[in-house]
Amino acid sequence: MLKTLGQSISLALVAALMLITPRGMAQPPAHAAPRTAAHTANWNATVTRTPDDGYILGNPNARVHLVAYISYTCPHCAAFEQEARAPLAIGMIGPGKGSLEIRPFLRNGLDVVASLLAECGPPSKFYGNTQLLLARQREWLAPIDKLTDAQKARWDAPGFGEKMRAIASDLGLYALMEQRGYDRTDLDKCLANEVLADRIAKHTQQAAEKDGVNGTPGFLIDNVLVADTYNWAALKPQLEARLH
Repeated sequence: MLKTLGQSISLALVAALMLITPRGMAQPPAHAAPRTAAHTANWNATVTRTPDDGYILGNPNARVHLVAYISYTCPHCAAFEQEARAPLAIGMIGPGKGSLEIRPFLRNGLDVVASLLAECGPPSKFYGNTQLLLARQREWLAPIDKLTDAQKARWDAPGFGEKMRAIASDLGLYALMEQRGYDRTDLDKCLANEVLADRIAKHTQQAAEKDGVNGTPGFLIDNVLVADTYNWAALKPQLEARLH
């Protein structure tokens, strides 16, 4: 599965990924030079996009760097975002002690659609998009159990952009993203970005092969995989040990 994701996101691949039901999937990484936190009032509004399509929130030169691999259809990722957002913002990111980098991790075809929407627009929009998609995850995944034959046929459309637009429409993702200030033209353009989808798929394969990530959420602290850690309760003490 992961090796397939690392290849080009072809129409056949996306179609195959659609057959995977996100709800049934169980959910349960490289060394960096020390970083020095610069002084600033609050780093919570600073977002930097990396060359590998990750998004760093906070001081990019902070002493501690947390990477979170997330899948937008993963309920454990939604729980992590809800539980960790405030503690990380107050105790780590805001004062510049550490930074958080989110890297999308594709488990299925719906993750392709959601990842393209999360990355729609400038880097400053990414974290708000991600928070909304994860907070409303149950809502936009709910229609999957009631898809009609006509909708399933739309999801098997021959064109990449056409397929992505059909899925986004049937799951109510257009209406959801309009709450973030997007219009349909903006969203259609982002959903047609097959080049980005292909890159995210390759990053997913690299995460598995190079970083050892085998489930979501998956975490690295200073580019080292945090083994057997898939939630905030398990991550928190390990992160605090590095921050103090």
